[in-house]
Amino acid sequence: MKALARFVLVFVLGLQLSWGQQDSLQTKKTYTNWEQAIKNPEKVYRLNLSNQTLNLDSPVWAKFKNLEYLNLSNDHLKTLPKGIANLKKLKVLELSGNDFNKVPDEISVIESLEEVYLNEFKNINLPKSIEALAKLPNLTMLHLENNNLDRLPDEITLLKNLAQLYLNQNRFKEFPKEVRGLKHLEQLDIKNNAVPIPMNLQENMNFGFRINF
Repeated sequence: MKALARFVLVFVLGLQLSWGQQDSLQTKKTYTNWEQAIKNPEKVYRLNLSNQTLNLDSPVWAKFKNLEYLNLSNDHLKTLPKGIANLKKLKVLELSGNDFNKVPDEISVIESLEEVYLNEFKNINLPKSIEALAKLPNLTMLHLENNNLDRLPDEITLLKNLAQLYLNQNRFKEFPKEVRGLKHLEQLDIKNNAVPIPMNLQENMNFGFRINF
């Protein structure tokens, strides 16, 4: 009984520690000013520079050794800023609404990336963009929302580790069959499309992943 009680205590303490770590990550400060962020770059974990016009080609990026989240949405970028390839801990990158028509090949150097946002690109070259993203070994989440898409290219199956795919607010009229080739897909969001909802939602299980209509 003592051994069991000790096991339960250790298990509960472990859960509390895990929850504490998650809370800590969620409550980390998000910097929104470039000048403030570069004063103490090693203390910056989250950086939101969206909707700004900045010259982001800077050697200072190498000093953001702990940066995990970076938002560069709607910054009129034609390519990725020089230097962000040095972000060795970057997990989430938001690039929505910029001025390039394909994902710059330089993104493939950021091997720590797990989640990429490519929303609000009306004329994106998706096949070429996917070819660049396919070089990211840890990419598991991809956002392609509000991109005027009515189909997915066959290249989507190159994203072999993709677990979550977001296709909300596009122009799909039928279920994108190409996603069946994503062997690790767990969740597909396809809300706000013209895709008919199955009479029996249990039919979703036939695909092996959850579908959110």
